[in-house]
Amino acid sequence: MTNYRTTTVPVRGGDLTVGVWGPDGAPAVLAVHGVTATHRAWALVAEQAPELRIIAPDLRGRGRSNGLPGPWGMPNHADDMAAVLDAFGVDRTVVLGHSMGAFVSATLAMRHPSRVAELVLVDGGLPIPLPEGVTEADLPGALIGPAAARLAMRFESREAYREFWKAHPAFASDWSPMIEQYSDYDLDGAAPELTPSAVYEAVAADSLQLSGDADYSDGLANLGVPVQFVRAARGLLDQEIALYAPELVAQWVERMPQLTTHEAENVNHYTVVMAERGAARVLGIVRDALGRIGAASHTTEVSA
Repeated sequence: MTNYRTTTVPVRGGDLTVGVWGPDGAPAVLAVHGVTATHRAWALVAEQAPELRIIAPDLRGRGRSNGLPGPWGMPNHADDMAAVLDAFGVDRTVVLGHSMGAFVSATLAMRHPSRVAELVLVDGGLPIPLPEGVTEADLPGALIGPAAARLAMRFESREAYREFWKAHPAFASDWSPMIEQYSDYDLDGAAPELTPSAVYEAVAADSLQLSGDADYSDGLANLGVPVQFVRAARGLLDQEIALYAPELVAQWVERMPQLTTHEAENVNHYTVVMAERGAARVLGIVRDALGRIGAASHTTEVSA
């Protein structure tokens, strides 16, 4: 694995665990994972980008950061991400977010605008409309029902948890050593009572913000940086109905002149970052964004 290590960063209430790939001094990208995931969701992206330094935290309430206290919510995660950038000496860079991590990334750009040069939002970040007839109390189950149910399960071994993921429709055709390592890292506790590492209370609290209130929607529409949105063509269970309908994305294109959309074909909500073809598609967009930052910096230096 490409120069991979973990470290910790002090944040409110304790230490946030951060995975890092790539050489010190390389162009940095802050990568933010989804609602029940960990930083290991970015392993394949990092493996395909040895020239970059991928800085990927375990969000508060997940992975090795699951002992950090609440409150959770996008503003709190965004402030944690600003602390990570401080710790790594990164003043301003491309921020890459997947699923709920895209909401965290957009909120970081709202709360700490000087830190974000460009956003790459992967199948997330645009408000997800409430399903018809769903109350706020039922929202976590409606949005992340299968994932939330998994958090209550117990597994007798790492092998049992791997088998659970192998049977997941999203990974049925794309199982790989990287996904196996992701599965192993996600477990907490000791056999035969191993549990997924995400804290249910954190997941439930955060999922309530994925529909986007007026403040979030207005802040997103008024972001002062370029925003790249990558839509996975298939859904969370590899179904043909994607998380984001093309019509919804088109509405946001009309509202956000700074928004550029990209289609990721033949991938689902997970494999858009955790399968080779998805990771390659996302990396192409990230590299283009880094190139624009470099060009802008060069222009500024020449003008000065």
